[in-house]
Amino acid sequence: MKDIAIENDDIKKSGKGNPIIDIKNLQLSFGKQVVLKNVNLQLFEGENLVVLGKSGSGKSVLIKCIAGLLNADGGTISVFGENVNKMKRVEMNEMRKKLGFLFQCGALYDSMTVKQNLEFPLQRIKRNLTTAECDEKINEVLENVGLTESLNKMPSQLSGGMRKRISLARTIVVDPRIMLYDEPTTGLDPVTSNEISSLIDSIQKIYKTSSIIITHDIECARATANRIVMLAEGEIYMEGTLAEFEKSKDPLIKAFFR
Repeated sequence: MKDIAIENDDIKKSGKGNPIIDIKNLQLSFGKQVVLKNVNLQLFEGENLVVLGKSGSGKSVLIKCIAGLLNADGGTISVFGENVNKMKRVEMNEMRKKLGFLFQCGALYDSMTVKQNLEFPLQRIKRNLTTAECDEKINEVLENVGLTESLNKMPSQLSGGMRKRISLARTIVVDPRIMLYDEPTTGLDPVTSNEISSLIDSIQKIYKTSSIIITHDIECARATANRIVMLAEGEIYMEGTLAEFEKSKDPLIKAFFR
């Protein structure tokens, strides 16, 4: 593997302080298949970090390890200064309350209305909210994703883009500090993809989130990234700004940014 990693000091020099996610020498294999190999990665407060790579490069596995959905074979993952690998179940559940995970499929409950889908995480995580406060929060996030009129609709009544917006609303309704986006524009037409990318950027500004965005969609990367990391064959192949990626002469990078 050619090592063309670019040292990017912009984030470190911007006063953002210590990373809120710090991954060191992460390794994971499924049988004989090596999925992640000595991955070192940091997410700093307030940034959108885009992780690019072809299908099978380990992108989605990476954020599942961060969320504790998969156990790594080696290395460490620290979230808010705590080692995920050593967390007990109660500690893991508390950590996950600070994470928003937008799955590729959206994962809405088909038997619940939009309102009920949004109430569900609030009732589990924000248990002290009154009914009025819960309703106010739901209306707020629906307004921020542009779908206030969908409150009482069923998921089956929504288009693919609308389902993705509601899934995003359900994720941010509990005020997560970190957002993990798994291929947020997959399966969407170009216009809707651009809308979702713009929405991710807006969410960062409105809710002051820090985000890792897993994607192979270059337009999504262009719209959202403060910094980009590319994975290839389970390793970090390059790290830098959008401008640095677009200027690269490396054939693998150029194949994405042509």
